[in-house]
Amino acid sequence: MTREWTLRRNCSLSPRQVARAYAVLCVGSLAVAVGFLLHGIWLVLAFSLFELALVGLALLVYARHATDHERIALSESGLLVTRVQADRRELTRLDPLWTRVVAPDGRRPSLIQLESRGVKIEIGRYVDDTRRRQVARELRQALRGVSVMR
Repeated sequence: MTREWTLRRNCSLSPRQVARAYAVLCVGSLAVAVGFLLHGIWLVLAFSLFELALVGLALLVYARHATDHERIALSESGLLVTRVQADRRELTRLDPLWTRVVAPDGRRPSLIQLESRGVKIEIGRYVDDTRRRQVARELRQALRGVSVMR
């Protein structure tokens, strides 16, 4: 039996939706700029292109990180932590019998720390402190269940 926790960003637009919104923005902005260009005011087109380039850059950064997440899977074979950030995927396998969960304290926001045989990993960067404490509590209980079963 596998228990899983997925901690992801709260993003309102997927990368595909961001691309569509940007395309609509480009069409509208360039239509207005071309209208001014036909009346001899070329500076509006230059400003429009500059603005669209900056907005495009900002939306590109947003879209790259819209699917960032952390996934924790606890099974009989071990505790597998997958962290995805932009184009980078990092997998860490921990021994559930030796894993210690250090939950964030209530005084200041901090990440959940997992420690096992010299390997330390921090998780929970995409969720709020309340959700971190909940995941830490559930993970601690699930790890106790694994040690009792063996």
